[in-house]
Amino acid sequence: MLLGLHHVTGLAGSVQASLDYYTQALKLRLVKRTVNFDDPGTHHLYFGDDQALPGTLLTFFSGYQRRRKRGSGQVVSVSYTTPAEAAAAPDDLNLQIVSGEARGLHSVTLCENDLKPTARFLAMLGFESMGSEGNRHRFELPAGSARIDVLHEPQAVRGRAGVGAIHHVALRVADEAEQLEWRNRLIAAGVHVSPVKDRLYFHSIYFREPGGALFEIATDGPGFLIDEPADALGSSLRLPPWLESTRESIEARLSPLELPQYAANVT
Repeated sequence: MLLGLHHVTGLAGSVQASLDYYTQALKLRLVKRTVNFDDPGTHHLYFGDDQALPGTLLTFFSGYQRRRKRGSGQVVSVSYTTPAEAAAAPDDLNLQIVSGEARGLHSVTLCENDLKPTARFLAMLGFESMGSEGNRHRFELPAGSARIDVLHEPQAVRGRAGVGAIHHVALRVADEAEQLEWRNRLIAAGVHVSPVKDRLYFHSIYFREPGGALFEIATDGPGFLIDEPADALGSSLRLPPWLESTRESIEARLSPLELPQYAANVT
């Protein structure tokens, strides 16, 4: 069973601008400072609540320059619940703020030329149709644990990734056994699914819905406290064991960062 949204990952230009906005304006915690495991010369920053719980995480690959092209087959916006009142997000990312006391991912919105294949796909994942308003069609997991809206725009051109785009949306499962069940189920349905990827803090599989938007199913564990205590989250550059031997060259390629005060003070 899918438990809800795990994280949403965007493509950022300036890593410092992202860090400043999400920690100062949106009042999130920098919960992990690492690199894109598939492109170690670039930052990958994770923001969330103080405990880095799945469902609270916004993450960003940085260093992008090409502008995005909004269109079909994309996640075109993410809504986040927070008590903070914030100005527009960096890079013109379509981030919608939902007022609330508990911080966490509220929903994502897709844009599609053809609604029906995506609707059938979401049903296979366990989402139920909750009706529509205009061209916006709503789908939710049972008990409202995750919401995905789909904008049906038959004339929309194909989208293109770039700075300010949402790269993918990740859904939660409890553990690796549940993830493997989903992988087998998707493959049996004819979906091309990646092998399981070790993201250190969780394990992931990736696949695209019929319109082209990239989805991930990520495990809740082992979590973000495996290499830093809660009070030191985000205070140092963390690398997976298979990249530690190249730490010096990786650090030389990364843009310098001025950390939030709470992280900078941790020794």
